Amino acid sequence: MANLDTQFNIAKGKVGQYFANVEANSPAGCEIAVVLLELTGLEADTALLDHDDLAAVLAAANNEQTTMGRKVLVAADIALTVTDAADTSDITLVTAITWTAATGNSCGKLLFCYDAAGTNVDANMIPLLGYTFLAVPDGSDIVVNDHANGLILFT
Repeated sequence: MANLDTQFNIAKGKVGQYFANVEANSPAGCEIAVVLLELTGLEADTALLDHDDLAAVLAAANNEQTTMGRKVLVAADIALTVTDAADTSDITLVTAITWTAATGNSCGKLLFCYDAAGTNVDANMIPLLGYTFLAVPDGSDIVVNDHANGLILFT
C-alpha cells in the first residue's frame, strides 16, 4: 500500500479511537468504509482534508469509483497493537482488501471512513485517512495490503 498522505482535519487526534471502536464493536454496528475515488477530478490533498464527511468529499470535484464498490471493515478485519517497548500503537489489516475482477475508471485515492451506525449514509461517515492509490481496473483482482507499519503508526 502507498504511504498515508491525507489525514482529514476532522479526524486528527481521533483516528486510533475510531478504529478501536470498530475493533471493539462499540457502538454496536460501527464500521470502517473503504471508498475509492477516481483519479479524474480528484482534489489536491490540501483541499480534500478539509471535508468533514463523505458526502462533502463527494459533493466537491471528487468522483467515487462506484463500479468496484465500497468495502466494509468490521472488528474481525482490523487489529490495534500497542507496543510499549517501542512507544508505538499501530492499526493493521487482518486480511487484505480485495476487489475481484475489478473494472471501471482509474482510481486515485483510497479513503477509510468511520461509520458509527453502520448505515452507509455518506453524510454520517467521517473521513479518516486517505492514501494515494493509483490503480487501473483491467478485469484482474486489485488487492490492498498493509505496508510495513500497518495502515497507520502512531508514535
